Amino acid sequence: MSQHISIVEVGPRDGLQNEKSTVDIPTKVELIERLVSAGMKSVEGGAFVSPKWVPQMAASDEVMTKINRVEGVSYPVLTPNMKGYEGARAVKADTVAVFGAASESFSQKNINCSIEESLERFKPVIDAAKADGVRVRGYVSCVLGCPYEGKVSPAAVVPIAKTLFDMGCYEISLGDTIGVGTPEETRALIRTVSGAVPVSALAGHFHDTYGQALANIWAAIDEGVRVFDSSVSGLGGCPYAKGASGNVASEDVVYSLERSGYDTGVDLDALIETSIWISESLGRKPGSKVTLARHAAS
Repeated sequence: MSQHISIVEVGPRDGLQNEKSTVDIPTKVELIERLVSAGMKSVEGGAFVSPKWVPQMAASDEVMTKINRVEGVSYPVLTPNMKGYEGARAVKADTVAVFGAASESFSQKNINCSIEESLERFKPVIDAAKADGVRVRGYVSCVLGCPYEGKVSPAAVVPIAKTLFDMGCYEISLGDTIGVGTPEETRALIRTVSGAVPVSALAGHFHDTYGQALANIWAAIDEGVRVFDSSVSGLGGCPYAKGASGNVASEDVVYSLERSGYDTGVDLDALIETSIWISESLGRKPGSKVTLARHAAS
């Protein structure tokens, strides 16, 4: 029996949050439902953040209310503080996420506080979630590089990942936010962090700015990681890094894994159809090499 790799689909949140033109609620709802129909078991539903800072996520409560939730599927939402958590609970979110950084500069520019302050801010959220029986996922951004500080050492990632895990996050997603990491750097990162957090509780989140994302995923698999974040059609990017392309495309990840004997539970054809549909909705070409190749051949 083939080994299973889990995919967390981040397109509807991380993918859409930097879109310049507003994506309407029906489109967001349909995107989430299409991704679930394609076999995704974890699909980010939105973010309960200030609409002033992230206008695209302003209607996350309506999106979460309107989606037809499927049993056995998780719909994580980002909740950076107690106000966000209360909003998520009001729409019965089953999983929430908190978002820290391995770089002080990025933390200050992204969430206007130090790393230490951000962790303090997350504590009441995680405590409340525990009391409510809600799962919390922890994200650590800039684990391999920062747009302001350059290279980030694995040792700098450990205390943030360990603190989030010790607070009660069931999983820590390690994010190469600006996509500068290489496979050897990824291996070193996983080896170092797994000394403090079990590798079974680690996930990889790789952007493809320098074309390294798939190679980094395979490096992380070699080190025992079995959960990866990806975005349909490669949607998304980092507004703090000029020219930074989006997350690795879900279609490219599924193709690579399935052809290599791993099971993802995802229907690649349905995922490609979804990629083409959302790309057309956004007025752009798909950002997945697999989708472009299959579309050209059809």
